[in-house]
Amino acid sequence: MNLLLRAVLVLAGLVFAASLALVVALMFALWGLRAAWARLTGRPIAPFVVRMHPFGAFDDMVRRNAPASRTPRADAVAPGRPIADVTDVEAKR
Repeated sequence: MNLLLRAVLVLAGLVFAASLALVVALMFALWGLRAAWARLTGRPIAPFVVRMHPFGAFDDMVRRNAPASRTPRADAVAPGRPIADVTDVEAKR
């Protein structure tokens, strides 16, 4: 039984590796056709480029989840309006 399970797992791994290799080969073939067509038509051959910032998703998440401040800031006052005097709060005993 143990030998049969191992054989099935090895066979499943080989099928997965073969399918993955087939997908990669198909992608290379499509890219080669695209490059050949670009060369035939006289266009520049542009590579497939995925532009991404390594920490972009993290920065977006932090920015999206930041709670809005409920206290007014001094620099949020319109330029023409005078800023009111700020008084300290006295602590209770």
